[in-house]
Amino acid sequence: MIKRIRLKDVAERAGVAVNTASTILNRRPNSWASKETEARVFQAARELGYRPSKTARALRSGRYHTIGLLIQDLTNPFFSTLADELESAVEESGYDLLVENCRSSLVREKHLFSDLDDLEVDGNVLWLSDNEVFRPELAALAESRRPVVALGNGIPERPIPVDAVLSDFTQGLSDAVNALCQLGHKRFAFLSALAEGQADGKRPRLFQEMLAARGIPAANIDILRTGHTVESACETFAGFLRKRPERRPTALLAMNDLAAIGAMRAAIEAGMSIPGDLSIVGVDDVPLCSYLPISLSSIRQRFKMITGAAARLLISRIELPEGEELPPRQEVFPTIYTPRESVGPPKR
Repeated sequence: MIKRIRLKDVAERAGVAVNTASTILNRRPNSWASKETEARVFQAARELGYRPSKTARALRSGRYHTIGLLIQDLTNPFFSTLADELESAVEESGYDLLVENCRSSLVREKHLFSDLDDLEVDGNVLWLSDNEVFRPELAALAESRRPVVALGNGIPERPIPVDAVLSDFTQGLSDAVNALCQLGHKRFAFLSALAEGQADGKRPRLFQEMLAARGIPAANIDILRTGHTVESACETFAGFLRKRPERRPTALLAMNDLAAIGAMRAAIEAGMSIPGDLSIVGVDDVPLCSYLPISLSSIRQRFKMITGAAARLLISRIELPEGEELPPRQEVFPTIYTPRESVGPPKR
């Protein structure tokens, strides 16, 4: 068993008292030690490979200097990119990031949410499957003054009871629908990728309303529901193309980029050309979109802005002076339609 190096070991190597070593290593301002003593302590810590216990440090300072992130699916490049950007953002303020993955399971999501108090973190960033479903729990977190930032898509009718950073799909979706209609598309599909038991949310209805406003009847729109994996999206769309060949759309919008990639593979295997027979638009605009054999048009979420705002809101609440209060804050970032090779005019 590898022996854990203790603060006592560093103090003995440097020839100082344990309290002196602690004061120096934690860079507390009340240190009376000389520059020579400080250098000796830091050198001893480096030679021994000493790493301070976060739990012990938290007991002294009241903080773990760690932030928790709850995400839906780490295999989805949207969430892995989000986690990477948030980690960079919190590191700038001296915090680490602890990631918890729901694996697109509502049961696991509820379990992880209920265990938030057990995590050795100073606050949490939460991308929940549905902020409305968890509204009572979020209100309870706000009441307990636990630092939390909720992320998500769409603007709720009632403000979320905790700090929130949200993406507004109205502009990006409107621009995508405009572009498709201007190219001459008249038959559409929406591929709704969901975890088991998860509600559709507002995007399919918003898609239908925007198309209706541009003269596309509901009879020309198919809403397809699929699982959260790329395999599920591929199977769902392939099955639709086989069973309903007379209703083949000329344009498809998927709830996320993974679903769009699955639909693209299903269309190609069915003998369709992209974008001649089928134009495809994803959502999120993960970096992979630009490098596919047929680059994927997508509605971009603003990763850096979202994570930067989340880090700023959360850390400002964590470091709020005792006795001060802040009301829940909300920041909203519009999405951007980014056209690429997967969109063009229909052949028919």
